[in-house]
Amino acid sequence: MPGAPHSTGHTRPIKLGRIGYLNVLPLHYPLEQGVLTPNWAGGFELVSGPPAELNILMDHGRLDLSGCSCIEYARHPEKYCIVPDLAIGSRGPVQSVLLICRTKPEDLDGASVLVSAQSHTSAALVDLLLRRHIGVTPRYVTGDATALLSAGERPEAILCIGDEALNLRRHPDYPVRMDLGEAWREWTGLPFIFGLWIASREAVRSRPEEVKAGARLLIEAKKWGQANLDHISAVAAKGSILTGEEMRSYFAGLVYDLEERELEGLRLFYRHLAQAGVIPDPPELHFLQL
Repeated sequence: MPGAPHSTGHTRPIKLGRIGYLNVLPLHYPLEQGVLTPNWAGGFELVSGPPAELNILMDHGRLDLSGCSCIEYARHPEKYCIVPDLAIGSRGPVQSVLLICRTKPEDLDGASVLVSAQSHTSAALVDLLLRRHIGVTPRYVTGDATALLSAGERPEAILCIGDEALNLRRHPDYPVRMDLGEAWREWTGLPFIFGLWIASREAVRSRPEEVKAGARLLIEAKKWGQANLDHISAVAAKGSILTGEEMRSYFAGLVYDLEERELEGLRLFYRHLAQAGVIPDPPELHFLQL
């Protein structure tokens, strides 16, 4: 465990955004089960939600540290510092970010694609893949896939995110599946980073020692989770349609590190976003100095 930070007189907890998906369980399990505990006054206050909600809370200054869509950093790089060597992504199939289709993706030109409002990064990525990699231009509709399917509606394709993707990936009406992590690797040869952990620069300015201690604890939690994936997989499988073996395969396919190849993939994604006019320019990557 890192050494205790110097006291700054603050007792308010560090507000930590927790992505409300199964894929971050290896990171949050040791914190939520008390395996690792904060060593500064106040500890963490967890705020859970989908990435899009956490993006908004970070943008409004209501969180100090958070997992967020990587596109949120690109939109406001002046507001944030990236926690080093901490991410959520894949070096191939990600399994929980899928475009499920009634037909081939190559046939989706002009077709309706339902996208979730929960993840800005995945919506931007599927558009890049369809337009630039596959060469089709669909129409996007935002909605709740599970609710629409339950009501009997069947859009041509659905972008599924997180736990919903794990549940819908074998839906009988959608026999064709494009895994966005694998499609990105086939296109670029690089890993894809869906989410980053970022710190508010205002929080770093006002509470530097606590925020840095919080970031160090998150990195320690990641390492513990990576070393204990069998246990975490068994725990996660109890409340899932996946078996323990399937859960272990899922977690093992994810990237939680942010090393040189991951950074190369992240920078390339930002260049594509800038070329598509989604962001003004590719941002510089500013890291929290721990």
